[in-house]
Amino acid sequence: MTQRLSGLGAIIGNYDALLVDLWGCVHNGVEPFPAAVDALGRATAAGVTVCLLSNGPRRVSAIVKRLDEMGVPRDVYQHVVTSGEATWRALSSPTDAWHKALGRRCYHLGPDRDDSVRQDAGLEIVTKLSEADFIVNTGTYDNSDVLGDYEDRLQEALKFKLPMVCANPDLVVHIGDDLTICAGLIAQRYEALGGDVAYHGKPYPSVYAMCFETLGGPEPKRVLGIGDAIRTDVAGAKAAGCDALFLASGIYVDGFGTSDPAPEAVVAKAKEEQHPAPDYFMPALAW
Repeated sequence: MTQRLSGLGAIIGNYDALLVDLWGCVHNGVEPFPAAVDALGRATAAGVTVCLLSNGPRRVSAIVKRLDEMGVPRDVYQHVVTSGEATWRALSSPTDAWHKALGRRCYHLGPDRDDSVRQDAGLEIVTKLSEADFIVNTGTYDNSDVLGDYEDRLQEALKFKLPMVCANPDLVVHIGDDLTICAGLIAQRYEALGGDVAYHGKPYPSVYAMCFETLGGPEPKRVLGIGDAIRTDVAGAKAAGCDALFLASGIYVDGFGTSDPAPEAVVAKAKEEQHPAPDYFMPALAW
């Protein structure tokens, strides 16, 4: 049975490293959560390596800059790995046949703030789908957009048989108190229409391989994945051989009707989504 924790400190001695989601866990897109920042600082002080693992569709440098702007101290984490960095690597130095076959003319579906994913990758940026070889999808142009706003664009892309690279597999995210759709939801719709999509980030193995490489090859069972999404954070961590801590006050809070559900409710939600249940859960990240 999934165990409810009163704080991260109760189990920190079991682990050498943490893989910590950002949105909904360390910050809400606008400001950091003080208790979460405190917990990361205490984990660091206890000798545990903290690697922030984000499905943010930006390169690491851009994510670190944003964390600085929000006031997250650099001394509470040691490493950052992002789906955006994984995407940039796949575009700039493709190693598999699918990415090598993409071509170089790139249509960016997403806001300008995510430009780092496709900059300096040797690509020609085009503004019309008819001129593109493929699409890089980093999410909505505006936080208030809904999935239907992209239907015509996806239908046009399908007409040209454009493959899509999704730089953020997340479906939704909280920005402040608002729930906003992410690139993953747009990519899912494109797949449903018949489009060809490659994903970078959680829960896919390649981004965990990046983390283990960055951490120096730790024993997976000595690594704890922490996040608020069963589909990405929990499933990805468990598939990589890590334990998982689920934070219930994130994107599931409305579904549970509380930030502190019963363990049975957490297990049932994981089963409903056909994913493994987390080893632990707590309302929000705290020591």
